Amino acid sequence: MHSIEPSDRRRLVGVAVFLSFLFSLLIFRFYQIQILEGEKWTRDALAQHQYVAIEPFMRGSFYSNTSIKKGHPEESLAFVMDVPKFHLFIDPDSIPAPCRDKMIEKLHSLLKLSFEDIKKLRFEFEKKSRSRKIASWLSREERKTIENWWYHFCAEEKIVHNALFFQADYKRSYPFGTMLGSVLHTVQDEKDPLTHQNLPTGGLEMLLNPYLKGKLGKKLIVRSPRHPLDTGKVLEAPENGADIYLTINHYLQAVAESELKKGVKEAHASGGWAVMMDPFTGEILALAQTPSFDPNHYSDYFNDPSLQEATRVKAVSDCFEPGSIFKPITLAVCMKANEELVKMKKAPLFSPEEKIAVSNGWFPGRSTPLKDGRLHHYLNMPLALQKSSNVYMGRIVHRLVETMGDAWYRKTLVDVFGFGQKTGLELPAESGGLVPTPGKLHPNGKLEWSVPTPYSLAIGHNILINSIQMVRAYAILANGGKAVRPHLLRKIVKTLPDGTKRVLVDNTSYRASMQVLSPSIVEPIVRGMKFVTKEGGTSKRADIMGYTEAGKSGTAEKIVQGNYSKQNNISSFLGFAPAKNPRFVLLVSIDEPEIKFIPGVGKQQHGGVCAAPVFREIATRALQYLGVAPDDPYGYPYGDPRRNAEKADWMVEVRKLKELYDEWNP
Repeated sequence: MHSIEPSDRRRLVGVAVFLSFLFSLLIFRFYQIQILEGEKWTRDALAQHQYVAIEPFMRGSFYSNTSIKKGHPEESLAFVMDVPKFHLFIDPDSIPAPCRDKMIEKLHSLLKLSFEDIKKLRFEFEKKSRSRKIASWLSREERKTIENWWYHFCAEEKIVHNALFFQADYKRSYPFGTMLGSVLHTVQDEKDPLTHQNLPTGGLEMLLNPYLKGKLGKKLIVRSPRHPLDTGKVLEAPENGADIYLTINHYLQAVAESELKKGVKEAHASGGWAVMMDPFTGEILALAQTPSFDPNHYSDYFNDPSLQEATRVKAVSDCFEPGSIFKPITLAVCMKANEELVKMKKAPLFSPEEKIAVSNGWFPGRSTPLKDGRLHHYLNMPLALQKSSNVYMGRIVHRLVETMGDAWYRKTLVDVFGFGQKTGLELPAESGGLVPTPGKLHPNGKLEWSVPTPYSLAIGHNILINSIQMVRAYAILANGGKAVRPHLLRKIVKTLPDGTKRVLVDNTSYRASMQVLSPSIVEPIVRGMKFVTKEGGTSKRADIMGYTEAGKSGTAEKIVQGNYSKQNNISSFLGFAPAKNPRFVLLVSIDEPEIKFIPGVGKQQHGGVCAAPVFREIATRALQYLGVAPDDPYGYPYGDPRRNAEKADWMVEVRKLKELYDEWNP
């Protein structure tokens, strides 16, 4: 045998050592990949043929209040709900280049794309990607049409089936169209890219977003020609948002919106709003506005300054001087002062039946006298309401401040009626209004409350109030003197994954209970308000045929560039029906009605002319819908065969009041 040379031995040892080293490196790398980095490489490998997709949830719905008709079963009737929609995706890497033009041409036909859309579609096909969205918010029918074409096309062209796929989603749907648009608002078409949550545009959608939004689910998708990309294993089920049950009724809302729109058009006004509320529960039954907000075209409203006003609820966000609709509040304050003076064994300020001189309209601190629509010599409280006398209100308020003082006057307006404070209604951007404060300065350095302020307040001037506050104040008169909390939410209900329902918010049992005015104060004021809509009153056009009502009209000049405008008014009628145990309080405000005289009727810009008929029409239809039996079946106008002047409500009282007026004002 030949012996191995030392040099060869060294070579063999070197080769063996080198091979051992390489093998050791291989073992180490294997250990590194399999043990140390096993999870990373497993994830990378799985990512090549599977991924975790997001499962959408259903945003909570808004439901109508169908419980207000007594004896009728409550049913779920949605104002807003989520409906299934689909996004269309392609996998460009799986689509052969020769097939792309054919697909684009067919999709152009199926989706009815514009020339610009075709250019964008072609761009998506050329992307180096496994997933590109090419169409959004497709219906079930559109999806079915595309799928029927695709199944045949991909088989003929030998393209993997999942090169085109759909992803489920949900989109807001409005069964009643634009109804309640300014109150509800909507959500943007595109969701937050990080959280995949909806982005509300305002209104209840924004305020209640924490309840409405749900929780995304997760689904494992396998990339394979045999596995469609819109199916897979659910890893975590989505959790839907909570449902909102509103106090607003769909029928009453429709009536309010339609009649308000007609009234605004007839008055050639710039707009208007109406608020209907149950005086005993505080439930807002209707909240209408025109022009309104169309949630299906939300971007138009935010991009066009002329439309932006419609995005806010003016009854909540806008304050105005109420004018003569404030006069019943003035009387209630003075009647409350009477009550306190009697408790202190002092003489009351006045008596509702007292004959008070009203021919002189001069009051301390005023540079001009208060004036009435026509000269009156003597009036009592019912006559002052019927004739809407400014001077009468000034006279009793003069006695009030001399006896009780300015601070007491303001405190009563705030503590009893809540003026100057937000009502807490569940809508964003509520304005609290302004009640002037004795001793406090305006930003311009002038006193908020000066010597003539009480006389302006007496007739609804020099005070800023939103419409909800004013409706709440009349509800106190309507329900016998109890403070009430206006609200839009009846309840919020969350449906859990197992199907059980959890009530998160419940206002269904709320009733006004805190007495802030005694019945002895409220009752004579309500009786006086009933004269307003009868013969001799300023608002005969608000008379509801077959029913009783109590209310008051008002006309307030708007402030334009710091000055009162004679050409721009907010004209209102605020009342309730029936007059006893009313089903609702209703405010109708017409914004900037045309200034003109209507022969035989009066000045169109007055609340008793333009707002009163809208009140009557809404109230009539609402009472009929609610099943309220007519409580004045003989109270119809001259010429109507149902009229009976002897049996009709308040006819005798109206005749006697006229006789008294004629006696005092010959």
